[in-house]
Amino acid sequence: MHDAETRLRAALSRPARPSSDFDLNPALSLPPGRSLRPAAVLVPVWLRPEGARLILTKRASHLKHHPGQIAFPGGKVDAEDDGPIGAALRESREEVGLPFDLVEIAGTLPEHETVTGFSVTPVLGFIRDDFTPLPEAGEVEEVFSLPLSHVLTPANYAIERRRWREEWRRYYAVPYGPYYIWGATARILRGLADRAQG
Repeated sequence: MHDAETRLRAALSRPARPSSDFDLNPALSLPPGRSLRPAAVLVPVWLRPEGARLILTKRASHLKHHPGQIAFPGGKVDAEDDGPIGAALRESREEVGLPFDLVEIAGTLPEHETVTGFSVTPVLGFIRDDFTPLPEAGEVEEVFSLPLSHVLTPANYAIERRRWREEWRRYYAVPYGPYYIWGATARILRGLADRAQG
């Protein structure tokens, strides 16, 4: 078994804390009676001989929601999906051209509540074989990978802040080269990094 796979499977067996965009912002008030829409993302770990890598996307800059942001492949859970896992696999095929049969599902991470009203289920999956990413035209500007070790190292994370709805909002960021990974993506990864420490 690949060292990264062993480490991540052990991480999944450990207790996890809740995850949300509000973790670092306890003063933000959540709307009472809010209804969250289900969504799912794939956390795709590519088990390469030279070291495990995490596959991420850069969203197209013209999109209405989250333009240019770094994200996992994923989206809303549709009625015809086989739950969050089915949605994560379908969206990954659509967004990055990842065939279903190349992904071995390891499990799910804690649901993550976003400020945009989604409850996102992160699905951890392993890719063992070669595959050539195919960015979805019009939605995905770029598909890239980075060393898994980078996002599993808590020291690589910073807490930053920006104005959101007339209030300061704090969030995790874990930059890598030209890529600014922040917000929900960074928060989900930080939770996995904490559990991977043992």
